[in-house]
Amino acid sequence: MKNYTITVNGNVYEVTVEEGVSTGAAPVAAAPKAAPKAPAAAPKAAAPAGAAGSVVVAAPMPGKILAVKANAGQAVKKGDVLMVLEAMKMENEIVAPQDGTVATINAAVGDSVESGATLATLN
Repeated sequence: MKNYTITVNGNVYEVTVEEGVSTGAAPVAAAPKAAPKAPAAAPKAAAPAGAAGSVVVAAPMPGKILAVKANAGQAVKKGDVLMVLEAMKMENEIVAPQDGTVATINAAVGDSVESGATLATLN
């Protein structure tokens, strides 16, 4: 038997797999047991107080920023396009989730972003 440590969506599992089963049946993996969770990485330094808005606009998927349509200080309404994100050869409009003023734009044209990355903040 071989032991493996597997991480799925941030959860760590210890898995034991049998080798060389002589019955001709397919090998069967033992039920995974949750391992103690690895310590989380230290959070990134926060922006200076008052610099970021209270409403975070996050990337819904990984991709590349094709266009930035809004500027800091600009008033926006719910549904206004803030930027365009290319993912899997498709252009996705990133829109304002509510009325407000753009506090920060955290991505520039050509930037590659990960899912969940803060693209902009609103007040």
